[in-house]
Amino acid sequence: MTASPNATPLLAKEVALLALLATLWGASYTFIRIGVETIPPITFIAARTLIAGGVLLAIIKMRGLSLPKNPAIWKRFFVQACINSVIPFTLIAWAEQSVNAGLATILNSTTPIFVFLLTVLITRHEVVTPRKLFGTLAGVMGISLIIGMEAFEGVGNELLAQVAIVAATFSYAVAAIFGRSFKGLNPMIPAAGSMICGAIILIPVSLIVDHPWTITPSSDSILALIGLSVFSTALAFTIYFRLIHTVGSISTASQAYLRVPIGVGIGVIFLGETLASTAWLGLIFVVMGVAAMTFPSRRKIAPAAG
Repeated sequence: MTASPNATPLLAKEVALLALLATLWGASYTFIRIGVETIPPITFIAARTLIAGGVLLAIIKMRGLSLPKNPAIWKRFFVQACINSVIPFTLIAWAEQSVNAGLATILNSTTPIFVFLLTVLITRHEVVTPRKLFGTLAGVMGISLIIGMEAFEGVGNELLAQVAIVAATFSYAVAAIFGRSFKGLNPMIPAAGSMICGAIILIPVSLIVDHPWTITPSSDSILALIGLSVFSTALAFTIYFRLIHTVGSISTASQAYLRVPIGVGIGVIFLGETLASTAWLGLIFVVMGVAAMTFPSRRKIAPAAG
């Protein structure tokens, strides 16, 4: 089957959105680093989901839309919140107390591998090609070169924490596939529903663990929280749910590779961090990997919902 004449502009739009999503989530590393300096991680994440959910809910109402009332859909929102925010956010926040940032970033960028394997071995919900396999492996190699191969020197140390990061990454992969169950809904609806459910889960934990009324966050941390919540969460998750239905879960997961060089670049510009000597070679591998996983040769881009 050949692609329709409209496939190229549609694909260009989705690739642009994929790059935007990678940028928004790449920036989240900097937002989080600044935010948790004076706000405990669980409270920071709880506030992130609460603010993002509130922003999305306000926009939904402004657009004349409404959240579904079907309890079955809200159960799916709850599941999506657990596997796409509550569990992975908490595991990563705990693990990064002892795992160096470079290795954590590499481990956390392996989501496309798990999406690929789950698709091949279990769900088979989309066509898996040798080109996508190449893209998956090229992306991992690129991330390793960007961060610096010396990051692997920490493998085996703090093993439990490293396993926690891999578990979080696997959770993200499951979420990318599970997110397909919201097909037919405007992308803002599952984004808002999952954020609201995440806040409902995390706020009581924050109250018990962190006693947030005792903290005195800095203005920088508050601004980082707002930036993270509005741009890297509310806007990002709206794009995320759209892309799952237009280009598929494997291609959407490929932004995990792309956001690393973007995140590293933001760190270099704003935090004074340095690049590994192999970074430019790694970027080439990342671009090759994302292209191989994203650009279709014989299938149409599905239309976006709502």
